[in-house]
Amino acid sequence: MLTQRKIKHNVLNAKLHQKEAEIVALAGQTGMVTIATNMAGRGTDIKLSAEVKAAGGLAIIGTERHESRRVDRQLRGRAGRQGDPGSSVFFVSLEDQLMRLFATERIAGLMDKMGFKEGEVLEHNMLSKSVERAQKKVEENNFGIRKRLLEYDDVMNSQREVIYKRRRHALMGERIGIDIINMLYDSAVAITDQYVDAQDYEGLKIELLRVLAIECPIKEDEFRSMKPEKVGDTVYEYAIKNFKQRMDRLAEIANPVIKDVYENQGQSFENILIPITDGKRVYNITCNLKEAYETGSQGVIRSFEKSILLHTIDEQWKEHLREMDELRHSVQNASYEQKDPLLIYKLESFNLFKTMVDTLNKKAVAILMRGQIPVRQPEQVKEAAPEEKTDFSKYKTQKEDADESGKPSQTEENKPKQAPIRVEKKLGRNDPCFCGSGKKYKNCHGKDEF
Repeated sequence: MLTQRKIKHNVLNAKLHQKEAEIVALAGQTGMVTIATNMAGRGTDIKLSAEVKAAGGLAIIGTERHESRRVDRQLRGRAGRQGDPGSSVFFVSLEDQLMRLFATERIAGLMDKMGFKEGEVLEHNMLSKSVERAQKKVEENNFGIRKRLLEYDDVMNSQREVIYKRRRHALMGERIGIDIINMLYDSAVAITDQYVDAQDYEGLKIELLRVLAIECPIKEDEFRSMKPEKVGDTVYEYAIKNFKQRMDRLAEIANPVIKDVYENQGQSFENILIPITDGKRVYNITCNLKEAYETGSQGVIRSFEKSILLHTIDEQWKEHLREMDELRHSVQNASYEQKDPLLIYKLESFNLFKTMVDTLNKKAVAILMRGQIPVRQPEQVKEAAPEEKTDFSKYKTQKEDADESGKPSQTEENKPKQAPIRVEKKLGRNDPCFCGSGKKYKNCHGKDEF
């Protein structure tokens, strides 16, 4: 519209970064018109010339009232800064989103009663107050949305603090022993409570073998007569005894190899990889060679415990985050049943977290109780690289594989060229048969396929 009327103007839209400073510098000159978006207009100080100050200063024209009164005040604040003169005026249309949602019917009815015509300017205190009330409603709605979002995040944050604290303990290595003892105790109590309540002795034996890798230390008649707390304590004491024996055995197996490698190749290796398996997968544990040698391979045990705890915590926490995200979306349907989605989210998230911690304990304990070191000779010991790097050599193109003379390498020359795979068009069941009989394929050579 300004271009049609041949009014010279500049556009400040936070896109013309190179010209932005020049546009702002010229905006305070006589007769200059600058169009600024909300993004570009906020926080911009415009220096006025003497002629502009004498003429009344910078004039701000707003094309709509925003949802937040703070945005309007920011835009008004471009004028009258640091004692400079200035003025501001905002134009409001009943078709603006703010007015359409909150104030249209009442103001439109008032205009009809007072006999105003289309396009007439309304300047009345009641109209300004009506706009401010509409803005206040929007601000209250937005505040409620942000508050609700924070309440959802508080649930997640409380769980995050628990997991991150446990992970920090595993990472620093100072409380690993205590944490593992607590995990053994929690797992033993959870298993016994489940099967004592059901009076399922056979189920208890199977579960103890599956999780803790131990035989049930209680006979069936004792199981049925003992209190649940006593059963849990007995299982825990037997499990912790087996765990310590297994860790001592691991150190005993590893120590001769560690000693031989340190005494003969200590100058070559700083960290070494020690494979430990639970029968399902092999975990390559990085361990400091000197520390392992000086502690009689107890450093190997600490590294094993640390790696397993970190691996299990990370794995279960990632799965829990996915489940919490699904829960957050699904609880919104509770509003259709006149229930509070936040309350259901809190209850269900607690159950999910409790299940996750129980699973975490059982998985970590199951690996630790089954840990074994495959028999290795000193010459088979590998150095632990500080960081695994992907070998991209296999992705080199044929041109890169060519030697300096421009000829392909010998391996490339000897490699047979693969013919491209061609996919023939498959006949449909109702297409004419390829033999030329005139019958459909399903009734001729393809009758055995359909």
